[in-house]
Amino acid sequence: MKKVELESLIKSFLLFFISQTLLVGALFFLEYHKEIKALDDRLFNEMRVCSYNLKCNEFGIDFVPKEKFELYRLYKDNDGLSSYFNIGGSQKNALKIYYTKKKYTHKLDEVRKSLEVDFLLVLLVVILFSVVFSFYTLSPLRNALKMTEEFIKDILHDFNTPLSTLRLNLSMLKSELGESTKINRIENAVQNILNLQSNLRSYLTNHELQKEEFDLNEFIEERVALIEKNYNGIKYSTDLPSHRVKLNRDSFTRVVDNILSNAGKYNKKDGKVNISYKANKLTIQDTGKGIKNPKKVFERFYKEQERGIGIGLHIVKKLCDEMGIKISLSSEVGVGSSFVLELK
Repeated sequence: MKKVELESLIKSFLLFFISQTLLVGALFFLEYHKEIKALDDRLFNEMRVCSYNLKCNEFGIDFVPKEKFELYRLYKDNDGLSSYFNIGGSQKNALKIYYTKKKYTHKLDEVRKSLEVDFLLVLLVVILFSVVFSFYTLSPLRNALKMTEEFIKDILHDFNTPLSTLRLNLSMLKSELGESTKINRIENAVQNILNLQSNLRSYLTNHELQKEEFDLNEFIEERVALIEKNYNGIKYSTDLPSHRVKLNRDSFTRVVDNILSNAGKYNKKDGKVNISYKANKLTIQDTGKGIKNPKKVFERFYKEQERGIGIGLHIVKKLCDEMGIKISLSSEVGVGSSFVLELK
């Protein structure tokens, strides 16, 4: 299950579960108070019967001045329950029948425990329904994602024929006309399409389950050696200790290549790109044009230059999220940019 599907599943489950739990909780709260009212009414009726026959095994009996209390009414206070009844032939005293707080609390505990058991059983049913509901709502999303991925894969496959034709004809032009600025520009454009194609393929693949361990220093040196050839005049320098990491190598290659390529592509003449590693943080810093809105660069289709389509860094962010890498960017226009990858 993909990250977006898992997120959707969890949110659907929580939404249904919390809403239903609140509803059930409110119903049980009302039911609890109804049970208390029923208990009070039952005890009061037993007190009334007791006032006639004085068979009061559960209740206590006392005599109090009649004028202090209202007869035939149930009182509830810190001492428990009590009620007062008329005594035939007596004008001054009333019969007090009471139920101690200890006994009353015990009865309330019995009511509460009974409702708690019922509530837990209902909650279990709510959990089961929440799981079923979550998977049911996830189905349209999974179908949409599957259709989108299949469409992208078909498009990527269809790219192969025109790209192969372009590269073949470029090779023939170079052999006939030699090196030229226009041909180099076409080659760079074709390479950008190939990089985008590679990024999309990598993004559509399941990355988290394909981790491997490799030396970070050797990896960076290898990528720099391949990329710096495309940017004459830009000096790439590395300062990394020998350190092993465990990541999806293909995805991490896409991330690093994209950042290193951008550092060379948008750099100044005779600019520099410095790559360093310290305290689990890989830093790629350039002396390029800088970025006006660093917070927006990971948004899809956002770009500040005419070149590109604004999707490369968006894919970089997605790949980093899937690999558990925290990526951040600081930049100043006219000074340069600095990408930081926090590796686990």
